[in-house]
Amino acid sequence: MRKFTAFALASMLSAAAFADQGDILARFRVIDVDPQVSSNGTLSTINTTVNSDTVPELDFTYMITNNIGTELILGTSRHDVNSSLGDLGKVSVLPPTLTLQYHFNPQGTFRPYVGAGVNYTYFYNNGLKVGSTPVSIDSSSWGGALQIGADYAITKDFFVNVDVKKLYIKTDASLNGTSLGTLTLNPIVYGVGIGTKF
Repeated sequence: MRKFTAFALASMLSAAAFADQGDILARFRVIDVDPQVSSNGTLSTINTTVNSDTVPELDFTYMITNNIGTELILGTSRHDVNSSLGDLGKVSVLPPTLTLQYHFNPQGTFRPYVGAGVNYTYFYNNGLKVGSTPVSIDSSSWGGALQIGADYAITKDFFVNVDVKKLYIKTDASLNGTSLGTLTLNPIVYGVGIGTKF
């Protein structure tokens, strides 16, 4: 029993030796991008909605100090846009996001963190139409980002991760040069994955 206890304690201490200044943490997550849609103008009148999408995501955190890191989040999703007029088509969204994080327990087995930053969103592969007429949208958007999550060490070099982000994203839409209003997406992004450090 003493040997088992000593082994378990040694394993926990080994797993806890993590997230030092200068480390790079890499995570691979599966995320669900769930738009919290609001709109104005014609887009509101026709009850425009945007479906969620589940996709892979890759991110990297550089630990500036033992407690402070900066994370670059990379992923893209494609969303179906609907309205009371019917299906309006799909559009892809690429929102590279940079956050500044505070890690509360960087040397522990359980390591929660919070973050805030900025996202630049690029809209591409626009297939939106009303009937056969293409809908034009702004190709890019700048907005804020909020984040909360936690890493849980399973070995010294590997950990599991859960993460929730709120991104602030919007775009203006028009049809034949006539404004349809602003579509605000502001998705909540739920993620779970695995990571390692370099």
